Amino acid sequence: MGSKQEFISLEGLRVDGRRPREIRKIKFELGVLPRADGSCILEQGMTKVMVAVYGPGEVRGRADHGSKNAVILVNYSSAAFSGNERKKKLRYDKQQAEVCQAVKATFEGVILTRLYPQSQIEIFIEVLQTDGNAVCTCLNGATLALVDAGIPMQDYLIACNAGYIDGTALVDTNAQEDLAGGPRVPVAVLARSQKICHLQLDHKLSRELFDEVLKTAMEGCTQIFNVLDTQIKEHARRQLESASVVSST
Repeated sequence: MGSKQEFISLEGLRVDGRRPREIRKIKFELGVLPRADGSCILEQGMTKVMVAVYGPGEVRGRADHGSKNAVILVNYSSAAFSGNERKKKLRYDKQQAEVCQAVKATFEGVILTRLYPQSQIEIFIEVLQTDGNAVCTCLNGATLALVDAGIPMQDYLIACNAGYIDGTALVDTNAQEDLAGGPRVPVAVLARSQKICHLQLDHKLSRELFDEVLKTAMEGCTQIFNVLDTQIKEHARRQLESASVVSST
């Protein structure tokens, strides 16, 4: 019989070398699709997504023509999905529904939709590569693309998950850790107020354990916000310098 895989080493390191409360490396690029109003490619570890935003534009659905708020439309695809095997298709369909529902429901409460009556905002998400925590990466990618489009929001929406394996809460789990089973809690918050806008729980947990895993996920949100905020400000500075608004030093 094979030995049980250890997800936390004696040195306190995870399978990918991170500490339990350490998020994956993040990098992103804004404005990658010139024809979109806003776009980005975001990498969190080995999970990579591309998001494009179009709008606000004229609403196309007849039922939405009298809407007092902008209508949010979400489209999802995955380059990682191939073949016709039933298991792969069911997994893809579940992830597609999960991402679309999370993005639409969350951003309807974050985007200032009242500023754009009788209009629509379309968010297109493509998962280019996945290694766990895809829903949260898609939410973060949508935030970046909306920022690039200049669409006003209450605040940055930041998402992260946490799991619980071998008696330890782990932030920003990867695919290998997800396959270990156990509870996972994805959460999305407004960066500064820490107001929870999205929360998902797929296992029954005691109140004490839930509080620990949720706290770990929210700490991850703070780490992610600090990385994104720093890089967005640097991107804005470079854009201003290239436009000769700010002199380069």
